[in-house]
Amino acid sequence: MTVEGIVRETLPYAQYRVEIDGLRQITAHAPSGPGKNFIRVLIGDRVRLELQPERLTRGRIVEKL
Repeated sequence: MTVEGIVRETLPYAQYRVEIDGLRQITAHAPSGPGKNFIRVLIGDRVRLELQPERLTRGRIVEKL
């Protein structure tokens, strides 16, 4: 499941607090490792996230919009 949100806060260990739906905030991380493009994320950026259906409080940043 993919959703769009706005980065509101940077957290330790390359994690971010992202606001989705204007109400809910989740913790997200940018993908890392071989074969992944580096995504520079700043506060206020709009991003697209992937969420798992069984765990809607954590996500992975897929792209910066």
